[in-house]
Amino acid sequence: MTPNNSMRRSAKGIDDILLHDETIFRDMNVFDQDYIPENFRYRESQMEALAICIRPALKMGRPINAVVLGSPATGKTTSVKKVFELVERSSDRVVCVYVNCQLHTTRFNIFSQIYNKLFGHLPPETGVPFSRIYQKIMQHLADNKKALVVALDDVNYLFHSKNANKIFYDILRAQEVYPGIKTGIFAILSDIEFRHALDKNVNSVFIPQEIVFNPYSRSEIKNILDGRVKAGFYPKVISEELIDEIADETLLNGDLRVGIDLLRVSANLAEADASKSIEQKHVQEALKKSSSINLIETLKSLSKNERVVLNSITSFPGDNLTAGELFEEFSEKTNASYSSFNRVLNKLEFLRLIDTKFTGKGFKGKSRVIILRFETGDIRKFMDDH
Repeated sequence: MTPNNSMRRSAKGIDDILLHDETIFRDMNVFDQDYIPENFRYRESQMEALAICIRPALKMGRPINAVVLGSPATGKTTSVKKVFELVERSSDRVVCVYVNCQLHTTRFNIFSQIYNKLFGHLPPETGVPFSRIYQKIMQHLADNKKALVVALDDVNYLFHSKNANKIFYDILRAQEVYPGIKTGIFAILSDIEFRHALDKNVNSVFIPQEIVFNPYSRSEIKNILDGRVKAGFYPKVISEELIDEIADETLLNGDLRVGIDLLRVSANLAEADASKSIEQKHVQEALKKSSSINLIETLKSLSKNERVVLNSITSFPGDNLTAGELFEEFSEKTNASYSSFNRVLNKLEFLRLIDTKFTGKGFKGKSRVIILRFETGDIRKFMDDH
């Protein structure tokens, strides 16, 4: 075959992929990470707790601050957005603002999102001091007798940028300058506990209610994926057996996004293959693609000490690394206490990067072996690149 013929065939294949009007998707948006399902299940108790925190503001009182905890993809963000939507639909007394702190980490950026919610447009980026923007926001709330609840998603990014204390202070102590204003914060993070330190003048007014989102069970995962399949695909696009396989993989990873992403990628691969249904080979290929993406996203979120521990684990030559051996290396590099090390270890296990197994040896039989859940090379490659 001549090069020109080869190029023509290749180009024709791309045309088929891009232009063919048949699709197995009923609605591709169903598989987006920020999609909010109409029928949102298994988080009723957490949503009720969030609503209880907002309820005082509906009666001209102060909203209750909350820390929203749980592993990634356990419905934290969706629950908050659902509750905000319900509140604003039923009352105009509370302004609810959701802020993604991965995207917005400065005082100006955070308050620009609040400003945009109140006035329908962002404030000027230059020429106007922050104090004037802040004053306009708070005066508007005071004049209209409205409470403010701000959800700070992935709030740990504000602590990494060292802006958290000032932003919390600006929101929660607004009533000291603007009497009668009622404000609250929902701090959302993917962690076991809220362990970030706030200044004492912020701590004295934050005092949050803790709302925990436990991981989904196998049956819950399967039902959620079934719902996405029915909403996102045409009938008979994927078999029950393949949905079960994707549900098992999702449970293994401990992240619902894995399953949703596998459905989307598998369907894209099937369409590129001119197939009217998703087959086993499409799921297997999707597994190779999506597992590395989710690993990278998890590794991006790690703190400095968490990276130190993970690097030490990947550098260990054998298969029987104990927590004691790992702590010795960690303490040499960081001079941190065993309790700090233990929190890091719990976090890495919580993120399903490692497993720990009690050996029955050591003090009271509590010696643990550390087991890495991913290929050492995959983790090292990302760590070296970042």
